[in-house]
Amino acid sequence: MKGLTDIIDISIVKPYPKGDEKGWPGWKFPTAEDPYEGATEDHLFGSKYLHEVYFKDNKDYKGRYSVPVLWDKKTNRIVNNESLEILRNFNTGWNSILPEQYKKVDLYPEKLRTEIEEVGKWMQEDLNTGVYKAGFASDQAAYDTNVVPVFRALNRLEEMLSKNGGPYVLGSELTELDLRLYPTLIRFDTVYVQHFKCNLGTIRHNYPLLNEWMKNLYWNVSGFKETTDFRHIKENVSPPLNTLSNRTDIHCQYTKSHAHINPKAITPMGPIPDIESGLEKDWSKVKTGGVKLPV
Repeated sequence: MKGLTDIIDISIVKPYPKGDEKGWPGWKFPTAEDPYEGATEDHLFGSKYLHEVYFKDNKDYKGRYSVPVLWDKKTNRIVNNESLEILRNFNTGWNSILPEQYKKVDLYPEKLRTEIEEVGKWMQEDLNTGVYKAGFASDQAAYDTNVVPVFRALNRLEEMLSKNGGPYVLGSELTELDLRLYPTLIRFDTVYVQHFKCNLGTIRHNYPLLNEWMKNLYWNVSGFKETTDFRHIKENVSPPLNTLSNRTDIHCQYTKSHAHINPKAITPMGPIPDIESGLEKDWSKVKTGGVKLPV
């Protein structure tokens, strides 16, 4: 969307294994002896594990080896490993060297920033990380507490799409909210419903407008389908992209990586299809959906 794919190389880790409870040894790159379709070698250093990249920046690093991570080849340092900060850096930080057509792409426009911040806050807390709070709940009470906000957020988003008229979250203009929501929704029916027990409803059956929103991005908006890999999603699920670059670089990807949830590592076959086809462009013909929440 910003014309950065020729500037920033992308290296993609295997979706599993991710490491022990402390994250060691963490994300692994494929090798000739251990290949994985859709994953790549570390184009920057040829690393076997992502943690090697972290240690190249700081030999005494003590944190987790998370993805995505952005590497600066000029200073030989990690620039950032926080998704939203990287997203906003890409939005404007490269405009000085981009053609005019890409400079015009602004996913965080001034006129919409207040609304983006407001929606982004509860969307991130209740939905994007909410599915993990429910999925990793250690007991019934924690699960019961955390699964409800997930669907409250989905209900709110469905109502927003009805009010704003689409085809994007805030109406006619694509923003970072669409990019931040897409990874969660494209995984929802495929993984979160069964693996994380987020089964008060599904996107395709209970949220007609969110389903149309998602189908439109996947089938009609360049960049979404091309960066969606359902096998990677089903066999792991964390952030789907990983990267590394000519000047700068990035590294980034359930069922086979969460042994405490799915000890036999069996990957469910459904849903079929992974995402539905056929679009209803006139949203006035689509009835607003949602699910009933417990009192």
